[in-house]
Formats: sequence, structure tokens, C-alpha cells
Amino acid sequence: SETEHEAHLSRITIVTTGTPMVIEQIKNQLDRLVPIHSVTDLTVRGETLERELALVKVAGIGEKRVEALRLAEAFRAQVVDASLEHFVFEITGRQTKIEQFVVLMQPLGLIEVCRTGVAAIGRGVERM
Repeated sequence: SETEHEAHLSRITIVTTGTPMVIEQIKNQLDRLVPIHSVTDLTVRGETLERELALVKVAGIGEKRVEALRLAEAFRAQVVDASLEHFVFEITGRQTKIEQFVVLMQPLGLIEVCRTGVAAIGRGVERM
């Protein structure tokens, strides 16, 4: 998405793993894309904040419905759509939190999950 409207700049977050050589190769390949202004490896710049958004659709009645609501509350997930037969929860947080929520919803009637991917920013006063 566009992060600096006046300058028409957008930010793309890529999460990957690999040896230092592989990471360097990925950064070099990204630098060749046009028009890339900069490539920043947040893992070498210190502490970062990472978050993801997911929409999780769960169907259920009776005790399963009550349990899904209880777990959603524990995970601070918000109900963004509901009927007598289903819920759609909105949950944000680290990838591990979202994965854990999805696993717990599976036996309760998980139907569908839509995830945004990770957004990340460095901590402190420095700009990326």
C-alpha cells in the first residue's frame, strides 16, 4: 500500500529465511527491480515490530459456538460478522499468535482463513 502519498512511495514487506548469503542474494535481486528506492534488512537493524491481520470464519452452534467466542475473547479477536450459524473474527498480532488461534478454531468449525501477511517496522526514532 502507498505509505507516503505525496512522494508516491509504497512499502513491501517480505519475510524469508536463509543463510546470510541467500539473504544477500535476495536483497540484491530486489535492488534490481525498477523502481526500487531501497531494500532494508530489518533483522540486522535491531529490534522490530511485526504484525499480521487475519479474518477467520468459524461455523458452529451450541457449545462449540460458546467456546469459539470464549477463545476469541482470550486472543482479543473481534467479531466483525455474525449470524446464528457462523462468526467472522478479526485478529491481529504476531504470526505465531494467529497460527495458534487458527489451530484452536479447527475443531470448533473453522471454515476459512484470510491473512494479510506480515507488516514490519523498526523500533526507535530511526526511519527506514
